[in-house]
Amino acid sequence: MLKRVILLSGAVSSGKSTLSDGLRKRFKMDLLKTKDIIRQRFPASESERGTLQKLGEQLDRKTSGGWVRDEVTRYLEENPKAELLLIDAVRIEEQVETIRKAFGPKVFHIHLDAPDDVLSIRYRDRKQPDVKEFGSYTQVVKNRTEQRINRLRGVADAVIQTNRCTPDDVLVIAASNLGLYGRQHEELVDIVIGGEYGSEGKGHIVSYLAREYDWLVRVGGPNAGHKVFQDPVPYTHHQLPSGTLFSAAKLIIAPGSVLNTRTLLKEINDCRVDNSRLFIDPQAMVIDSHDIKREAILVQAIGSTGQGVGAATARRIMGRSDAKLKLARDINDLRPYVKPTGELLERAYSLGQRILLEGTQGTGLSLYHGLYPHVTSRDTTVAGCLSEAGIPPSRVRKIVMVCRSYPIRVESPANATSGFMSREISWAEIGRRSGIDPNELESLEKTSTTHKRRRVGEFDWALLRKSSSINGPTDIALTFADYVSVKNTEARRFEQLTPETIRFTEEIEKVSGATVSLISTRFHWRSIIDRRSW
Repeated sequence: MLKRVILLSGAVSSGKSTLSDGLRKRFKMDLLKTKDIIRQRFPASESERGTLQKLGEQLDRKTSGGWVRDEVTRYLEENPKAELLLIDAVRIEEQVETIRKAFGPKVFHIHLDAPDDVLSIRYRDRKQPDVKEFGSYTQVVKNRTEQRINRLRGVADAVIQTNRCTPDDVLVIAASNLGLYGRQHEELVDIVIGGEYGSEGKGHIVSYLAREYDWLVRVGGPNAGHKVFQDPVPYTHHQLPSGTLFSAAKLIIAPGSVLNTRTLLKEINDCRVDNSRLFIDPQAMVIDSHDIKREAILVQAIGSTGQGVGAATARRIMGRSDAKLKLARDINDLRPYVKPTGELLERAYSLGQRILLEGTQGTGLSLYHGLYPHVTSRDTTVAGCLSEAGIPPSRVRKIVMVCRSYPIRVESPANATSGFMSREISWAEIGRRSGIDPNELESLEKTSTTHKRRRVGEFDWALLRKSSSINGPTDIALTFADYVSVKNTEARRFEQLTPETIRFTEEIEKVSGATVSLISTRFHWRSIIDRRSW
């Protein structure tokens, strides 16, 4: 369905072709060039500037400027799915008037302007392989229509001084006038983050929600493994969004991400993702083998995953003069997927598309808000994830903070600690309370990335309050409800949960100030009790 007919006008060399190319590529517009229409109507004519000027004037006299309107009408009849049609270019007021009468408020006219001395220099340097040009700009402006072109300034909806702008500036101004970025900051982004020390089950929650979104965005690095349910063998995502296998949404790996190229390419292959679906920001950082070696000491000291994420991040900061430092744009195998993701998000906003941003690890591991030094190498909060993705807070609709019934941390290295837990307990105690075989718990509770055993503790109410204060969740996703009671595995509705679990849920809502709207009762595709109103 047609939304806009966009008219461009301006003197020769004012920047119309550059703007039309930018609009067409960035916003997927259909394009009609009036010089091509003239060639089609006069196939025997020379493709020369003077000839095209004279033939255009001949058509104007014959049709009172209506020939451009007629061609627009014909094009739209043949292309009924066209939404944005760009006309490069209109030359006289009558052309604009006839098009406005035919298409009314759908028409938007942009006029490009620049001083004659600037136009003269640009004309001297221009390259038009399909048109034979005059020897100088002075010859161009001998044409009567060209002399009167700036009359269109008075009837245009927007006038852009291209001599004061770069081509990118002109594109941004034009797109803003057309409302292509959206007229307001509509809240289109939902974000999922962890409220504890990671391993809260974010992947399972994201895989459940993913079908509702047009775009899935992931930040962080390969030190975080997000496991999703697959029968018979679950799949663990280290780089791709956890909804990759559960929806047809487009995928973004954000500029603040850190990449292990081998791991990422394996996931791309495993999930059969092509470059029409996945987009990697060119500025995402790439881990090298030296980064992994540098983290060996952290593996022993604080139980780090040792994936090189922190070392690569530090190198990104300290290596800004290092010509050998590599980002995603520098890796040949990734180039088919590399594209500035900010442009994609802008396009998604303008179309009103829904976006799900997936954070990694947990608030208790935040570099700034966790208990240092037993933290990860990034800020894992909502603010940190939005920064890494390049998404403004004003775009956020819902913040889902995932918390498990019993928080975990990785098992401590020999003669060291992997970090504070307020009240550590045993898996045997969890088994006794829940009715789950402790041996089963021990076998299941290993980290997704390094497969280390996990420590477990009582639910940390103080951490819940702190995480809620930092992140401002609108919703809580409670996971591992089966660890409260194995009877919860059979629950399909909230009222079927055990009384103890219902009381636990109500207390979480009081302390966090957010609704527990998603409850995971086991690791299965039919395990989510969905209490959302959105």
